[in-house]
Amino acid sequence: MLQKLKENQFLFEELVKRDFKKKYKRTVLGMVWSMLNPLLNLLVMALVFTQFFGRNSPHYIIYLFSGNIIMAYYKESTKGGMSSLVGNAGIFSKINVPKYLFVFSKNVSALINFGLTIVIYFLFVIIDRIPFHINFFCLIIPVCCLVVMNVGIGMILSALYVFFRDIEYLYDVFLTLLTYTSAIFYYVDRFKNPWVQRAFLCNPVYVYIKYFRTIVIDGNIPSLPYHGLCLFYALVFFGLGSFIYKHYNQKFLYYI
Repeated sequence: MLQKLKENQFLFEELVKRDFKKKYKRTVLGMVWSMLNPLLNLLVMALVFTQFFGRNSPHYIIYLFSGNIIMAYYKESTKGGMSSLVGNAGIFSKINVPKYLFVFSKNVSALINFGLTIVIYFLFVIIDRIPFHINFFCLIIPVCCLVVMNVGIGMILSALYVFFRDIEYLYDVFLTLLTYTSAIFYYVDRFKNPWVQRAFLCNPVYVYIKYFRTIVIDGNIPSLPYHGLCLFYALVFFGLGSFIYKHYNQKFLYYI
């Protein structure tokens, strides 16, 4: 896979540039929206949910922001990946190139936006007077796992979208459910039943959100089994996506 990426490096770079430019085409602020959009979303959520959930909670804005940026990155990455094959059918139907290049390019574009958002995130961390410490370097672990998982889910969705266009509408409903079950604006520990708290770990997005909060807000490094869970979700979805692409690679052309 890495060898094929290297062989098609020029095409891959052009796809990333095209996706990134296309997103901000004919906008006045351009790339500034990558930072402004999560800020506006955070402002709305803070005004609404602080009164109900975070009135007496320390660092609630950072708690809210941690969930918001992870979920936003997941949504942009996977939704972009879902349409990557159909949107680039004119290219791979004429040229023999690895089809996962298109999913990868969408993910890199989303990752760049996520990186810009992280800058604003750490600015809020400073404003909230949370001290920086060496444990912050561990944040690279959930980010890497999230990237791998998003690529895998993007491959799964893009393959399904080729055969079943209804998946676009079903996935929007699923994202709404995922958003409300990822504990973005409420606290999981307020559920008294320990089995309910453990059930949230079945949501991989929540697992990565909790990792961020544990490092930044609590100043602790999650346990080794928790790291294993992060890696498990990343490898399972990436493995499943790779299998689907390999199995249905020749059939994509017949349904485009």
